[in-house]
Amino acid sequence: MRGLMPDTPLLISSIIRHADRVFGEQEIVSRTVEGPLHRTNYREVHARSRKLARALLGLGIQPGDRVATLAWNGYRHVEVYFASSGLGAVCHTINPRLFPEQILYILRHAADTVLFVDTTFLPLIEKLAPQCPALRAVVLMCAEEHRPATTCPNVHVYETLLAAEPPEFTWPELPEMTASSLCYTSGTTGEPKGVLYAHRTTVLHALTIALPDLFCLGEHEVVLPVVPMFHVNAWGIPYAAAMTGTKLVLPGAKLDGDSLFELFESERVTMTAGVPTVWMNLLACMQQHGRKFSTLRRVIVGGSAAPEAMIRAFQDDYGVEVRHAWGMTETSPLGTFCGLTPAMATWPKDQQLAIQRKQGRPVFGVEIRIVDDAGRPLPEDGAASGELQVRGPWVCSSYYQEPTSVTHKAEGWFNTGDVATIDPAGYMQITDRAKDVIKSGGEWISSITLENLAVGFPGVAEAAVIAIAHPTWAERPLLLILRKPGADVDPAALRAYLGEHVARWWLPDAIEFVDSLPHTATGKLSKLQLRQQFKDYALPTQA
Repeated sequence: MRGLMPDTPLLISSIIRHADRVFGEQEIVSRTVEGPLHRTNYREVHARSRKLARALLGLGIQPGDRVATLAWNGYRHVEVYFASSGLGAVCHTINPRLFPEQILYILRHAADTVLFVDTTFLPLIEKLAPQCPALRAVVLMCAEEHRPATTCPNVHVYETLLAAEPPEFTWPELPEMTASSLCYTSGTTGEPKGVLYAHRTTVLHALTIALPDLFCLGEHEVVLPVVPMFHVNAWGIPYAAAMTGTKLVLPGAKLDGDSLFELFESERVTMTAGVPTVWMNLLACMQQHGRKFSTLRRVIVGGSAAPEAMIRAFQDDYGVEVRHAWGMTETSPLGTFCGLTPAMATWPKDQQLAIQRKQGRPVFGVEIRIVDDAGRPLPEDGAASGELQVRGPWVCSSYYQEPTSVTHKAEGWFNTGDVATIDPAGYMQITDRAKDVIKSGGEWISSITLENLAVGFPGVAEAAVIAIAHPTWAERPLLLILRKPGADVDPAALRAYLGEHVARWWLPDAIEFVDSLPHTATGKLSKLQLRQQFKDYALPTQA
């Protein structure tokens, strides 16, 4: 029997319409590329998004066309989100931190027809645009007074386009599985792969992340997403914020500790989200200047594991709760979220931290499991370790324009490439990437565990662990340390400290100090570059 309810499609345009009607005066604050803060609200963003949709039609955009962005977190970027998807086109965010060759590959692979560009990235686009035959127009995300000189053909100015359009526009009624946005992976193991999201999956994902025990968004909250809008749609925060009437603060290009702290305080931010490297830099800035947060209550950490030292610093020194999240471009991105249960509130702090270091339990709609090399499910006992698989309504079923995929399995399961454990309470913990785990004498050593422990040692700013070939044990760990400015780190003392927390055979065979550590376009340590850099390294026992 079919229920007697209307088949109202779940559309992204319904989010901004609702934000306009119910939360119209709620602020959206942006730090602009030009410098000053810009203030608008959901009502104005909706009006401008409708005008932008008309402008896109004038540029020849058809349903399904890819509309690309190369831009920081700002109000115009939000307007492009809603205008392009609401129109029935596909909003394609591009990560400017990728190599130019990768950006060119993505532009060509997606066959983007219009590209919105913050003026920061114009020199890059001047080099790439002539090599993109599908690209018909470039829109500079500025006003005429800030228009730079450019060699790009078919260039338009964002504010001039909007000024020429009347405000009247009716969002089309689309099938809810219409493609809405496109994000590419960072391409660390080959060419970047496209993940094509739908209106339905985006709305469901936004509803879920806004829940109280997840991001806890609402009209009384102020969220500042440090995670870029070009990285998995800023984890869905722009959609969820509009849906719930949350004040949205967008930091633009200035993500240093001083700039972030200034916005946290001036805009009374209550929640923020980003990768650990950003938070480590912020903490160093806070400690250097003896600052305290006045309104910040929650930090969401994703992208890579949060070191225990970072969790302790936020919670013990600043009274800010750290919530761990896990996901991928392929999962829209939220797959699991870590929060303490009411029963855990009375646990000793060390026991609570042991839970908080984990990536958490699956959110509603998402299923996870770990499997062995043959694809057989492993027990969820907190000890068994295997490859993490995930499935759910916002987990991709295939890659964009890729006929085959070895990572997509039967019954909707997706192979994440992460090695993990799942405990009896359902908490999942990433122990390594499958390609990064160190296999020593037939046993696995977690590079993530060693890295997070090392960061907790005085004077260590950042740490990376990679496998080095060994004639007896196949592989052994090499620990690479980036010291804090002016700090002196004793290798023997560091090794002794690690020995207090892990088995003796886990201890690195060598510790090297480096001037810098490479990162991927999404802020993670680039183990690929490090393995190439140290491919000829000889461990002391091999010298």
